[in-house]
Amino acid sequence: MDDKVPPSALAGDIAARTDVYFNRTRQVVARFGDKRVTYAVFLRRPVIAAPRLMLEWLQDVATERGTSFEFDVTHPEGSWTGAGEPLVYITGSLTQLSDLETIFLQKIGPACVAAHNAYQMCLALPGVSFLAMEARHCAGAEMQDMMAYAASVGSAAARKEGAKGFVGNANDGTAHWFGTPRGRGTMPHALIGYAGSTVRAAEMFHEAFPHEPLTVLVDYFGREITDALAVCRRFPELAASGNLSVRLDTHGGRFVEGLDPAESYAALERHAPGAIRRYRSDTELRYLVGTGVSAAAIWRMREALDAAGFPRVKIVASSGFGVDKCRVMADARAPVDVVGTGSFIPDVWTETYATADIVEYDGVPMVKVGREFLLRRNGARKKNGG
Repeated sequence: MDDKVPPSALAGDIAARTDVYFNRTRQVVARFGDKRVTYAVFLRRPVIAAPRLMLEWLQDVATERGTSFEFDVTHPEGSWTGAGEPLVYITGSLTQLSDLETIFLQKIGPACVAAHNAYQMCLALPGVSFLAMEARHCAGAEMQDMMAYAASVGSAAARKEGAKGFVGNANDGTAHWFGTPRGRGTMPHALIGYAGSTVRAAEMFHEAFPHEPLTVLVDYFGREITDALAVCRRFPELAASGNLSVRLDTHGGRFVEGLDPAESYAALERHAPGAIRRYRSDTELRYLVGTGVSAAAIWRMREALDAAGFPRVKIVASSGFGVDKCRVMADARAPVDVVGTGSFIPDVWTETYATADIVEYDGVPMVKVGREFLLRRNGARKKNGG
């Protein structure tokens, strides 16, 4: 009879997902004698520190293995970290740590870069509220949770500098990262297609959820201005109370209703002439006066709403709002109230690669040549033992 205790799900997951050479290193060290080591974890680009998911996972592993790890968090969550600066030192048994590197690096690199992107976006538009809409762009639940966490970290860092930041997200599962019990949202384009008209979709939603603020997509039929005003006239009380918003999500294949290149330039000339007189890259010009949700489109919508007597109706903008687009919108003083975005997810995935090197063996500093910058500085303290 086999009385061996079966491996736990966590242990099996680690063994299956980690690189084989780390698994073999663990076996070699167990055979020839353990050492107490310290790993330095870093990224090669500036980031906002977001180590929580990694640290919590390592704590869980330590508990299951009946061991403990010590963490010297040199850059606390939400703090700016320069390229190559160690974010965390992890100390413990080499036998217990050597097979964890693959997975713990997965849990810190992307989060730190996404947090930095979210931080930059919030600071670029400090008076604008952001809504995290990353879920549909994520490769599964684990990434979805990580990206929502990252947005919350970057947002919190920006709020310390006066920005409104992220006020929520679009799904219930990760809403807790933003301090809310559930996600936010009203309708996708599919509901408008189902209803047959933008106004009818708004009526259906309001009847089903009468106490919810109403945000209505207005680009489905290519009549952004016409349909926005029709919804406002259908719901004048919501419009007057500030509980009605129109959402621009026009794709990049066409201009918002009533705009073309000349009209787009004219809109910015009326409101932010300096923004188009400075040198611009092709991408920046598209964000200013091009197709899709441009700064000119947002200004045109604001003009139409105000002229029709709906100054309290808010404008929500989505579609490709990353760091660069937010900066251009700020330069054009685009009158947007809320930005819905999943574009804080890193564009260049190679930038998210975190790295770890052992920098001490049994208390003796030692690291591969070229990585001496990772060695602990004199007086570094070990803390947060697991």
